[in-house]
Amino acid sequence: MTQTEQDGWVVVTVTGEMDLISSPAVRQKVHDAVADGQRSLVLDLGDVRFCDSSGVGVLIGARRLMRSCAGRLRVVLPEQGEPGPTGGAHVNRVLAALGVRRLFDVFPDLTAATDDTARPLSA
Repeated sequence: MTQTEQDGWVVVTVTGEMDLISSPAVRQKVHDAVADGQRSLVLDLGDVRFCDSSGVGVLIGARRLMRSCAGRLRVVLPEQGEPGPTGGAHVNRVLAALGVRRLFDVFPDLTAATDDTARPLSA
């Protein structure tokens, strides 16, 4: 997991898995960014190949936190990926299956997510 800044957005890039082991670190990064006064956050999940319920819980919690401080949250999730559970396409399918994807402003890549004129993908 890395944290950078791009065009006024804090970008937290998560790779690998968002599960019971890794999710607390993602949650902490989000909370730290807000505590530092950041109100524009992108979670780049394009390289997350697995996400369980704890990962989904972190995403919903991040959304709630950003809304409570009048912040903005954008999520990078490619719509399609290689066959099987690879890349953000897996997370996209999990969120859609649970009916919560529509809660997020989803963008296909980091360039679009950090562009204030870009529109999110349809839910």
